[in-house]
Amino acid sequence: MDFRTEVRTWLADHLTDAPHPRAWERELGKAGWIGLGWPGADGETYGNRRATLDEQVVWAEEYARSGAPARMGHIGENLLAPTLIAYGTEEQKRRHLPAVARGETLWCQGYSEPGAGSDLAGVRTAAVPDGAGGYAVTGQKIWTSLARDADRCFVLARTDPASTGHRGLSFLLMEMDQPGRIEVRPIRQLTGTSEFNEVFFDGARAAEAVGGEGDGWRVAMGLLALERGVSTLAQQVGFAAELDRVVAAAEASGAAGDPVVRARIVALWAELDTMRRHALRTLGTTGDPGAPSVAKLLWGGWHQRLGEVAAAVAGEAGAVGPAPWSEARPYELDAAQHLFLFSRADTVYGGSDEIQRNIIAERVLGLPREPR
Repeated sequence: MDFRTEVRTWLADHLTDAPHPRAWERELGKAGWIGLGWPGADGETYGNRRATLDEQVVWAEEYARSGAPARMGHIGENLLAPTLIAYGTEEQKRRHLPAVARGETLWCQGYSEPGAGSDLAGVRTAAVPDGAGGYAVTGQKIWTSLARDADRCFVLARTDPASTGHRGLSFLLMEMDQPGRIEVRPIRQLTGTSEFNEVFFDGARAAEAVGGEGDGWRVAMGLLALERGVSTLAQQVGFAAELDRVVAAAEASGAAGDPVVRARIVALWAELDTMRRHALRTLGTTGDPGAPSVAKLLWGGWHQRLGEVAAAVAGEAGAVGPAPWSEARPYELDAAQHLFLFSRADTVYGGSDEIQRNIIAERVLGLPREPR
């Protein structure tokens, strides 16, 4: 059985209609599907399968095509784990990676702050030694995905109170279950859902720093470069499915007969194909500071334009909910409405378009830095 067939067969045998998110993570971990290809010391693994880069792509694409649920563990698998592999000690890897690979520990990312947003050099969350080998962290993070469900968080905090900008920052690891020291407040969005959260730290304990104290900027920048990898190709499979649904809706409503709508759909198809080719060209490469920013600019704007076309295709019907609102279901959207509203954030989260353009201008083109 080839690898693609193995993946399809396993997903077909194990995927239920609505698996419980945490139980599903553990099911994936039990079969070794989390963290494919993570390099281990002396040829070992951390509980995951060995896999080539091509096999990792196959898994990501087939998972997306199967209609499997969005992963709760993707922050630990795709952000924290590669960062630990690149910058962590062997002890840190052995302590944290197996639990991620088993699907037992969920992580969230404490980066953005009020008043700073994508400007990580503006971090004000402070951390001071707690006398027990760790740090006491005080401050606030915002737009923290999955914070209500996460077991642990990696936090960028200022460990040198006299520092400014990117100096004096540390990349800290902490438990989220600290009553009275950590408070999570959901942020309700236009969609009526609350994927993002505010997180308040009041002397919360962080047990360790990755890369050593004061090296947080290098580690944080390394993480952002790792953020666009194999998962980008899986994301594009999801985008293609959304585009197919918009095309089907246009055909059903008659909007496909509008030459303007047709031209916009064709442009979206061509741009998605370009994104895939760019992702394949840069897959597995390192040392290109502009590649992650180009990828983010491409998909953020594309997905937002797809939402706008979905709204145009729906026409007047797009202003009406799919079902009458009630006290039990006070806010309900169909897929096109959710796509349009949620995609408004695509050019902001994960590093705004303005930040990405600055990175390309300064680090790739060598243009003068933006005045600050």
